Amino acid sequence: MKNTKMMVVGFVSAVAVSIALSTSLLAKSNTAVPAEASVEASRLQSLAKFTKVLGIVEQYNVDGLTIDQLIDKSLQGMLSNLDAHSTYMDKKSYDNLKTQTDGEFGGLGITVGMRDNALTVIAPIEGTPADKAGVKAGDIILKINDKSTLSMTIDDAVSLMRGTPKTPIDITIVRKGSADPIKFHIIRDIITVESVYTRTIGKDILYIRVTSFDKKVAADVKKAIKKHAAKTKGIILDLRNNPGGLLDQAVELTDLFVSEGVIVSQKGRNKADDITYSATKSSTITDLPLVVLVNEGSASASEIVSGALQDLKRGVIVGEKTFGKGSVQVVMPITETEGIKLTVARYYLPSGRTIQAVGVAPDIEVIAGEVKNHDKTFNIKEADLKKHLESELEKEGGMIDVTEANATNKTIITPEQMNKDIQLKEGVDIIKALIIVKGK
Repeated sequence: MKNTKMMVVGFVSAVAVSIALSTSLLAKSNTAVPAEASVEASRLQSLAKFTKVLGIVEQYNVDGLTIDQLIDKSLQGMLSNLDAHSTYMDKKSYDNLKTQTDGEFGGLGITVGMRDNALTVIAPIEGTPADKAGVKAGDIILKINDKSTLSMTIDDAVSLMRGTPKTPIDITIVRKGSADPIKFHIIRDIITVESVYTRTIGKDILYIRVTSFDKKVAADVKKAIKKHAAKTKGIILDLRNNPGGLLDQAVELTDLFVSEGVIVSQKGRNKADDITYSATKSSTITDLPLVVLVNEGSASASEIVSGALQDLKRGVIVGEKTFGKGSVQVVMPITETEGIKLTVARYYLPSGRTIQAVGVAPDIEVIAGEVKNHDKTFNIKEADLKKHLESELEKEGGMIDVTEANATNKTIITPEQMNKDIQLKEGVDIIKALIIVKGK
């Protein structure tokens, strides 16, 4: 091991001498240095600096980490500092990703993201253990079991929350409007989701709820619209607490309502990553009045749909400002057992505006539940958030109930149920007005 350390330091010294000589020679020369050579020299200097630091840490760090461990930590630090969604995946993380994509796993049923460097619930999936326990969009996860999340990556958090079905887990959250942290004891389960379901409201309003964008969403919504076409005069599309999913389904769903124009475009550093998705007249099946419900749990594909319909003046957006995830990630393998997830592009709505970190502001803002005044007591700036969460650690010691609604009636939404959901009730009032205007 000692010889290895000497080799590393020796290599650093050799590189440093080489760069010093090269710099001296360049300084004496009156010949202009080509731009490519200058860039290459800068790369060599940066790599030499990294190698030097690596050698010093390997030799003197108190924990005696191996070179493999140091490289892994370096990669993790580099990727996580690019943005909230890029990450390095070691063998364990890479295997977890494959399990999530290809296999069946036990979990809580929540989608999480990083907001202001805090692990935040984007949305609980309806009918899952987290949803039934009372976890809400916007909750900040402070602890998973006894582990603080303050320096935890998304992948590490997901790995901790996923586990064998029927096993328990405790999560501690900080919630807007709550004076103290809230602890949930949740039993993991296999996550199965009904992505699309429909109800009728009154005689002529079709309510369509989309909980996530899986591969059949557009087809299921199309089927529902055609099934109720004879009696429907207006449509409410509910995308609240929908964390997103497949981009092509977001495009196809929007295309059902608009016949022309750009739906969304993605632009990256490389031109090969630039793609524009446009509406097609042949795919449009309805021009009925449309209201779209959103909240802070609406993210990614949900924001593409609501934002595009808003820009194209096709629907009225009602609810609360959306989450603000408008970036494109790809998974790139670097070995057979490791990979990286890298942000390569951002989404842009038809007007050219971005979703990333901004979200979609509703045309008509309606706060959920029966709250009359918007509670701003939890409006904490990013610079103060970590200190606030640390203090919470020290002292830690209204939509329709869909589960109930599904159990009692799978075809209609009653006035009593609407009275429990102000956002939906406002949407219904707006759609009734649009129906009247369209009928004149």
